Amino acid sequence: MDTAATATALSFRAATLDDVDTLVALIESAYRGDASRAGWTTEADILQGQRTDPRGVREVVESPGSRLLTVERDGAVVACCQLEHRGAHAYFGMFAVSPTLQGGGVGKAVMAEAERLAREEWGATEMHMTVISVREDLIAWYERRGYRRTGRMTPFPYGDERFGIPQRDDLRFELLVKRLSPPA
Repeated sequence: MDTAATATALSFRAATLDDVDTLVALIESAYRGDASRAGWTTEADILQGQRTDPRGVREVVESPGSRLLTVERDGAVVACCQLEHRGAHAYFGMFAVSPTLQGGGVGKAVMAEAERLAREEWGATEMHMTVISVREDLIAWYERRGYRRTGRMTPFPYGDERFGIPQRDDLRFELLVKRLSPPA
């Protein structure tokens, strides 16, 4: 499927509180449990338990400097991502694409729209994100989209099951950064 066709089939909007349960289910399906294995973004081998919960999603939806971009195709929620305005840069997180649609261009289209919004609505000059450093395949995907590894690491929140139950003891987050071109 080409990205242009994918992008035209998608609609983007800010999440509302009515979307919380749907978004939690989407995020969980993309990263945890056997259902996540239908896609390539699964973390099922490195983390068990939850990826997020209704409280965490609700906090993003209600935060004044944040937007939870909800992506629909034919009336169904198929992807989402968090954007947070942090001065000169925006933070990109809570990114999920339905496992059955991964690899078809949806993720590329969502990232392009997120970057456009951050640049045009907030004047952000960079997009920042953190990725579990052992996720080499995922980091490589981001690098192909212009993100660069910084080598700046932060610890994984071991012991806080809101972020999952680690299956290994070497997890940490690496900051990835992309320079955003000025609006055309």
